[in-house]
Amino acid sequence: MYELHPFVIPYSFSPQEQCPRHKIEHEEHLYRYIWGFIKQKDCVLYRIGGMPDHIHMFVQLPPTYAVSDFMRDIKTATNIYMKSNTDLFPRFNGWAKAYCALSYSWLEKDKIINYIKSQKEHHKRVSFRDELLALLREFGVEVNMEYYMKD
Repeated sequence: MYELHPFVIPYSFSPQEQCPRHKIEHEEHLYRYIWGFIKQKDCVLYRIGGMPDHIHMFVQLPPTYAVSDFMRDIKTATNIYMKSNTDLFPRFNGWAKAYCALSYSWLEKDKIINYIKSQKEHHKRVSFRDELLALLREFGVEVNMEYYMKD
């Protein structure tokens, strides 16, 4: 086993074309699959949630697992899972290339967990596009609006 890091990383990724690719009633199947994948990779899943057009995960990786490798692996595995379960995910045609991974202090753990828990209520007021833009700006990431999440 590995020592806990003082920070954890919430991830966000979405399907191609930024439109709903799974029904709310089927998200539990996907989330259970993701939880199993994460457990198998010796990572810790603190919370998963989202909407039909994106997923948020609050995950702690072992120090030997790079963020980019984790995202490649989880997107590949869930892509195969969803495409082989077309009865549950008939509109899924793959994940978008991009993803967002942000590091937070361990002290913010409860705040992030609550944020992910409240996604469905949150997105009644704020779109995913606006949410991600606000997060990127909060972290000081320059965003070229000419290319940002083009429709």
